[in-house]
Amino acid sequence: MTTIRWGVLGTGSIARTVVGANPGSFVAVASRDETRAASFGLEHAFGSYEQLLACDEVDAVYVALPNSLHPQWTVKALEAGKHVLCEKPFAQTRADAVRCFDAAEEAGKQCVEGFMWRLHPQTALARQLLSDGAIGQLAHIRAALRITSPPGDVRRSPDLGGGALSDLGCYCLSAMRLFAGEPRRITAEAVFDGVDIRFAGMLRLPGGALGTFDAALDLPRADELELIGTEGSLRIPDPWICRGGELELTRKGITERLPVDPSGILGLTGEEPDAYRIEFATVSAALADGTPLEFGRDDAIAQATAYEALAQSARRGSPVTLR
Repeated sequence: MTTIRWGVLGTGSIARTVVGANPGSFVAVASRDETRAASFGLEHAFGSYEQLLACDEVDAVYVALPNSLHPQWTVKALEAGKHVLCEKPFAQTRADAVRCFDAAEEAGKQCVEGFMWRLHPQTALARQLLSDGAIGQLAHIRAALRITSPPGDVRRSPDLGGGALSDLGCYCLSAMRLFAGEPRRITAEAVFDGVDIRFAGMLRLPGGALGTFDAALDLPRADELELIGTEGSLRIPDPWICRGGELELTRKGITERLPVDPSGILGLTGEEPDAYRIEFATVSAALADGTPLEFGRDDAIAQATAYEALAQSARRGSPVTLR
């Protein structure tokens, strides 16, 4: 199988985590500070993003830049003839998402939004249980992702696309859509301090289901995802980084703990790198084979559309109906 040679744009903490989780996959890194790039210890270290995009030894680019730069550098990488995996949120507007995938089609390359949790076996097990009717008909989804980030953190920068929805709530939104489908109506509220420092959303989903979530940049850490059905509920501990190792299925007042990898065949370590290792292995295999990934153009554009509606609802103080 063809080996995909990855380059990364950006040298922040997420870039270090992903490169560290995938030894041997990355051959190049670019930063505006060449010294920071060199500290990654990769074969090629560049002091500009353009230099990496011009490197013939890079097949695919992981965009790990601040959120506001994602569409711009995704398009530039595609136009340079590279496949792209862009860190979430891929785009904050439908128009930007369409622009990126139009560039991908023009270049004949694949473009992927980096929701690593969706590709993990833990999520696959949850989807299978829901499909099998383990909790009956899905009626409600509850999700949360909250952290404490200090003043001056990039996630609090309006110029760099920060905010609770952008950095955290997008995970919750991706879960609503994955398990229930596309929202019909969206209502949101936010507390603003430069950016939306706290964000809460309610979604009307297909089949009469409801979704509620909250995200925050100034509260104690919380990672929550629960699927509630007419015959039970499924709680997913550590849903976004996927280190929990088991799901909690409750029916008739009895809770079962279901292991994600009971035989150990998947080689899960229970550590943060698992999710990023699986993500890049999955994407690299698809790029090498030339096969489309499950989550492509339609999914990313739908995510950006719902994201934009949430932001609009919070600003306007009124619901947004989606066609």
